[in-house]
Amino acid sequence: MRASFVQLISALGHFFTSRIDRLGLAARFAGALLVSLSIALGRLPLMFREVYFSGVRSLSIVAVSGLFVGMVLAVQGYEVLQRYGSAESLGVIVALSLVRELGPVVTALLFAGRASSAVTAEIGLMRATEQLAAMDMMAVDPMSRVVAPRFLAAIFSMPFLAAIFSTTGVIGAWIIGVKLIGIDDGAFWSQMQANVDVRIDVLNGLLKSIVFGTAVGLISVFEGYFAAPTAEGIATATTRTVVISSLSVLLLDLLLTVMMFRGLS
Repeated sequence: MRASFVQLISALGHFFTSRIDRLGLAARFAGALLVSLSIALGRLPLMFREVYFSGVRSLSIVAVSGLFVGMVLAVQGYEVLQRYGSAESLGVIVALSLVRELGPVVTALLFAGRASSAVTAEIGLMRATEQLAAMDMMAVDPMSRVVAPRFLAAIFSMPFLAAIFSTTGVIGAWIIGVKLIGIDDGAFWSQMQANVDVRIDVLNGLLKSIVFGTAVGLISVFEGYFAAPTAEGIATATTRTVVISSLSVLLLDLLLTVMMFRGLS
C-alpha cells in the first residue's frame, strides 16, 4: 500500500515537472523565434512561399466549409426567427455568428488540421533527416530560415482565411434564405448592413483570427522543431499539434470573448 502510494506521488511529480519543463522550453523557443523574426521579414520570398503553402492551398476547404456552415445557419436560424415574426433578421443573425465567432474559430480549427499539421510534419522530417543540423554546420540559422517564415505565414494567412469563410458563409445563407425560402432580398442585406458594426464586430473577429494564427503557428513550428527524429516521433508531434492547437483556439476564444464583451458593457 505504501509503495503504491509512493509510486503514485512519483508519477504525478514526474508528470507535472515534465510539463513545466516543456513550458520552459516553449518559452525559450518563442523568445528565440521573436529574435529571428526581423531577419525572416527580410526574406519575403520565403514567407510568400509559405503563405501559398499554408494559406492559398487552404482556400478550397475554408471556402466550401464556410458556404455549408452559412447554409446550415440559415436553415436553423429561419426555423427559430419565423416563430417570432423576425425572418427578415436572418442576415443579421448569420453575419454576426460568422464574423464574431464561427469565422475565426472554425477557420483556425481547419487551419490546424490542414496546414499546421503539415508544417509540423515537414519540420519534423527535416529534423529526422538532419537537414536542420546541416544548416547549423553551414552557419545558416534554422530559426530564421525554416521556422520564422512558417510562423509568419500562419499569422498572415489566418485573417484572410477567416474573412473568406465569413463571406462564403453569408453567401450560403443568402442562397438558402433569399433564393430558396423567399426572404426579401433588400431586407436581408439592409438589416445586415445596419446591425453589423465594423469596429465592434468585424475588428473583434479580425483580432481573434490574428491571435489564433499566432497560437496555431507557434504550436506547429514548436512541435515540429522538437519532434523525435523517428517516424513515430513525427506522427506523435503532428497529432499533438492538432490537439493542442484545437484546445488552445477554444480556450483563447473564450478568454477573448469575455474580454470583448466586458469592454462593450
